[in-house]
Amino acid sequence: MPRTPDPGALEPAREEEPWLNSREVAELWPVREEWLPGAAGRAEVRVRRFGGESRGTYGAAPTYYHYHPGDARRAATAITEGRVDIPSVWRTDTPDGRRAEYWGRFRFRLTCAVALVWLLLCLGLAIYAVAS
Repeated sequence: MPRTPDPGALEPAREEEPWLNSREVAELWPVREEWLPGAAGRAEVRVRRFGGESRGTYGAAPTYYHYHPGDARRAATAITEGRVDIPSVWRTDTPDGRRAEYWGRFRFRLTCAVALVWLLLCLGLAIYAVAS
């Protein structure tokens, strides 16, 4: 006798593969992490967006993206083979992209160094003013 489920019974939950975060997708695609949402749009990858809500005077909360695993793997092949039109400065495997990444890091480090020197100068000036 075939066994049929009770009409009122809940269906068993389907195990869905977890969606990939930005770091996991950055390992799959030759695209810089900050440009992943734009590349996903060009490659027709489904994206879930979390956060980003306004904090009023304090700006906005960070925005996090999760990518559909099947779409991300399909797009990895298409991006690597060049079938998806992605600007060269977004990519990690082009001279333009490596140059943009280098100068971005350079600007960040320079800004940190200038801020540190400014802080030390202010601290030294405060100590000098108190000591004299």
